[in-house]
Amino acid sequence: MTSERTDDQRRIEESIDRAADRIGSVWPLHSFVTANPLSGFEDEPFHRAVAEGRRLFGGRGYPHPSVFRRAWEDGRIDPDVLDAELEAHGIDRDPETLLEELAETEAQRRETETDDATAEVDRVLSKWLAAFLDEGEAKWPMPNREAGFYAAWRGVAPHDGDVPGCDDADDLPETATAALESVLGDYPEGRWVDILERHLAALPGWSGFVKQRADDADPWQERYPITLVEYLAVRLTLADLLDAPIDPDDGDGETTTAVGTSDTDDADEPPLPEIWLTAWEKSYRRELLEGIDDSVTDPSATDDGERPAAQLVFCIDTRSEVIRRHIEAQGPYETHGYAGFFGVPIRHQGYDARAEADACPPIVEPEHRVVDRPVDEAVTAHDRWNGLVSAARKHFKTLKTNLVAAFAFVEGAGSAYGSAMAARTLSPSAIARLGDAVDERVPSPHEVCAPAIDYDEYDDRDHADHDLPQGMSHEEKVGYAQTAFELMGWTEFARLVVFTGHAGETTNNPFDSSLDCGACAGNPGGPNARVLAAICNDEDVAATLRERGFGIPEDTVFLAGEHNTTTDEITLFDSDVPESHAADLERLREDLEAARAGAAAERTASGSENAAVEEVERKAADWAEARPEWGLAGNASFVIGPRDLTADRNFDGRAFLHSYDWTTDPDGDALEAIFAGPLVVTQWINNQYYFATVDNAVYGSGSKVTQNPVGNVGVVQGNGGDLMTGLPLQSLNVDDDRPYHQPLRLTAVVHAPVERVTEILREHENVRTLLENDWIGDLTVVDAEQENAVFRYAGDLEWEADAEVEAMAETESAAPTAPTADDD
Repeated sequence: MTSERTDDQRRIEESIDRAADRIGSVWPLHSFVTANPLSGFEDEPFHRAVAEGRRLFGGRGYPHPSVFRRAWEDGRIDPDVLDAELEAHGIDRDPETLLEELAETEAQRRETETDDATAEVDRVLSKWLAAFLDEGEAKWPMPNREAGFYAAWRGVAPHDGDVPGCDDADDLPETATAALESVLGDYPEGRWVDILERHLAALPGWSGFVKQRADDADPWQERYPITLVEYLAVRLTLADLLDAPIDPDDGDGETTTAVGTSDTDDADEPPLPEIWLTAWEKSYRRELLEGIDDSVTDPSATDDGERPAAQLVFCIDTRSEVIRRHIEAQGPYETHGYAGFFGVPIRHQGYDARAEADACPPIVEPEHRVVDRPVDEAVTAHDRWNGLVSAARKHFKTLKTNLVAAFAFVEGAGSAYGSAMAARTLSPSAIARLGDAVDERVPSPHEVCAPAIDYDEYDDRDHADHDLPQGMSHEEKVGYAQTAFELMGWTEFARLVVFTGHAGETTNNPFDSSLDCGACAGNPGGPNARVLAAICNDEDVAATLRERGFGIPEDTVFLAGEHNTTTDEITLFDSDVPESHAADLERLREDLEAARAGAAAERTASGSENAAVEEVERKAADWAEARPEWGLAGNASFVIGPRDLTADRNFDGRAFLHSYDWTTDPDGDALEAIFAGPLVVTQWINNQYYFATVDNAVYGSGSKVTQNPVGNVGVVQGNGGDLMTGLPLQSLNVDDDRPYHQPLRLTAVVHAPVERVTEILREHENVRTLLENDWIGDLTVVDAEQENAVFRYAGDLEWEADAEVEAMAETESAAPTAPTADDD
């Protein structure tokens, strides 16, 4: 009997694992990760995945017809490109007729109707999920959470008037597995995956959050465990008690008709909206390639021999593209792009932080624990100030929430609170200036602390109390520095080298982490920059790197900085810069301020740089500002190559820029790392922005106006329901109906030999799948070994010469030869 029960449990868990493959992971809002909401379908062609997303979630997968019309009328879709796409698919109707057809199909679109019993299951389950998954917000936490979700819910269910037929906990199965066996036992095993898949998809926000938390096993999960087995046990038990359909085929067969879809969704031929989308993407690709300097073949040959005043390394984030241009305009500065965690996968705890945070992409596991430690006597002043502020906040919070003291507190402090609220509302700029004045007088953590990166800085060297090593060895430090230099193709160094992380600044915004560094899992990038700078300043590390061929001059000093992407201010963490570099540092500060003013003026379309700086500072301080900045809205391309390839080109903040020099990477290892890491992450970001734009209600999070934060983990619309999974409307749209973000799939451009790229795709099937299933819209190689001939990836490790380049080449009787998978 025991073995039979164990076998039943195994088959149920296997069915759940298969069903959960289709559900995307959802991260807590305090470390917002921009991920593809249809990541579970990336093994299918894009148009089929869109159809599956419609079936499971009821979401639209293509831009609204009005968005296509606006792009067409604004000239963003090239008529010649559209004609070629239509002809390739055998469509001979004119664009105006096709736009009208799309609009008519949209008018016929029906929303999925949920029966009342299932809606009640959703409501009750969401209520208890919010209570169980709370991360410190609730004053009266759900009891018995340490026993797990099913056990905790089973204990309170008899006291919930919304749960019928349950007067005692013993009325319910004792374990989650037993509960699932009780419900699923009435259905053939062949139906289990479909049943479980539809129940997971009913609340994809909560189920995706449970999936992510169970996989990552963070401290909250360790203390209050929940699994998809428990989640589904509660859901199916509720469905059974509330007489809701268990098997989706038991319902009325309602389906959702998505715009522009037809019976061809499951065939090889993409639907009409995808043809329009592809034409739009190819039109953008044409513009992008026109901004690429095709005269650069050997990056080292473009070096004029002048040592730059400073080298600044920024995250590949699209917002860095704007500030980099303005810095380079100030003088002899080099800027470079590198993934914003700077290749150092750490779990970081700041000096003032109560908790640790993983500071690396979700596809990378942290390998070291790094803690900030005081290094300056000024830490006393910092501690004193922060202690007073923390005590005051705790005292006021206690008074506001205490039943006895609350009324007296309001009577006594109401006028002061009212005045403060009026000031924040009517004069946010003044509040910002006051905050800046306080910051100037109180030492910041980065001024008095430094990351402890050596093993011998920790008492617990063997990390007995932690699951990660504390600090890192000499060889590990050398490896991180060497990898950074190799990926960027560095052979020469300035007197000042600045690793510049980034973070957003915003007030009263649940989505503030979405403005921070995605490569740092929705956290500021400054700590990672400080770690890499400390590594490179280590004399023993520098000596080893010189032995390995990196000519680091004795006068090169590495330092860290952080780019505030809301205000474009760059803070330098320069406490260790020697006096010998004081003049260099002062000049850099002045030029960074000038670059900031220029970038702010560009972003705000202001004629006055001073007014632009004031405006971005106001946006950062205004607690009524729903859109402090645009984040990565507009992202459309990823360029991998030397800065000379894109220098002096304005990509309007739409391009991720990763530095790469193919001449310093003979084995292609650096390029392989970029493909396996940053390219995959940018595809996640791009798909999140795409789907949240085309259907914000399903794949985004709707308007901020009607959102409510829940349990420090996310937001819901209204007073309950599913946890929302993506970006809010205000991060994507100019208004309710007009997108600011242009929903295009990623266009990738690589400056490298095409054979090298072919070998990387051959080795990395996951990246090849993203390309061949059209999750990445296009991969273009500018072949440095064939005089920058341009090739487009055609699938199956084959390439085709760019049509326009080929036409020009025919004129000159020198057409490049497109390599094939068999070429060596």
